[in-house]
Amino acid sequence: MPSLLIRNVRLVEPGKSIRLGEVLVHDGHIVAAGTVGGAVQDAVVVNGNGRLLTPGLIDVHTHGIMHSLYEAGPEGLRSAARELGRFGVTTVLPTIVPQIREGWLENLGRIAAAIPSVKEVHIPGLHVEGPFMAVGGAACPTLPGDLDLLERILEACAGRLAVMSVSPDTPNIVPVIRRLRQEKVTVFLTHTRAGVAETEAALDAGAVHATHFYDVFYAPAETEPGARPVGAVEAILADPRASVDFIADGVHVHPTAIRAAVAAKTWAGVILITDSNIGAGLPPGVYDTPWGYRVKVSPGDAARHETKNFLAGSALTMDRGMANLLTWLRLPPEQVWAMGTLNPARLLGLGRKGRLEPGADADLVLWDENLTAARTWVNGHSVYEK
Repeated sequence: MPSLLIRNVRLVEPGKSIRLGEVLVHDGHIVAAGTVGGAVQDAVVVNGNGRLLTPGLIDVHTHGIMHSLYEAGPEGLRSAARELGRFGVTTVLPTIVPQIREGWLENLGRIAAAIPSVKEVHIPGLHVEGPFMAVGGAACPTLPGDLDLLERILEACAGRLAVMSVSPDTPNIVPVIRRLRQEKVTVFLTHTRAGVAETEAALDAGAVHATHFYDVFYAPAETEPGARPVGAVEAILADPRASVDFIADGVHVHPTAIRAAVAAKTWAGVILITDSNIGAGLPPGVYDTPWGYRVKVSPGDAARHETKNFLAGSALTMDRGMANLLTWLRLPPEQVWAMGTLNPARLLGLGRKGRLEPGADADLVLWDENLTAARTWVNGHSVYEK
């Protein structure tokens, strides 16, 4: 495969700087960034025309995109993967809500087994949201911690479970978290009414992150009139071991909450997600799901249950989420870009992702001025061109 030379771009080094320069890619990796210098023989040359070049976006919590839902099965996984490059996404954790019914573990196993067949995006593994939850969501089951069921989930995923989301106030959750950490599965906290002690116990056991923060994070019951209860939100914000992520669509959480988290965690402890559902990236309309109801997508709103109108995931795409954060946060843009690139890579232990430097994987996005992807590369291979 010939080398790739991308010239005349503004290089975004997440968390560090934005500078004029060029990037040389060979054999799927960045070999030079900044000033390449000299003639590069047999290279495919792309002129960036002064546009931004960033590492590819990493979405650690997403259920679907456009017409595809990951949990629909292997073809749902593959069809979604084919669409992600247009939104600047080069790494994704397909997020599955367990449906505790006949055949669900077998379906989970089929989805996990299909991961190696996907070439258009990097998939480090699956994100299973539940079933050990204290508070349900749009379709999430609420079961106590069960080590036997956990072993069956681990077996079905066959080493391809990257993340499990649990509630800190689910009965018997601490042994589940410890077992997941033994398997090097990253543990997220969510769907909770937990108090401080339960949240700290989950963090002590090995949980490291809170997902769709503020959404389905209820305050504990008030016990002293006029004394504001302190619970999972405050415990997580106060603990330096925990990072947080947000659905940055302006519907699920107010931008002020994101700014507060940045004040507590710094830019390095905040991550962008979509929690996207079927319909994300599509025109307004009503779309089918496998959950027994349809979702309604409309301008400026999230994905909602068609008849009951409650939130059911989001209609956000990562490019629009990044555009929102760049508008809302009073931070240098290179720090904001880290929230969709470097920070999730660090969370997942992906040392060659989310960076624009020699030795990093050549997962790259060239952006138009309106912050839509013009070109997307995964491991140096072009997967999308406008």
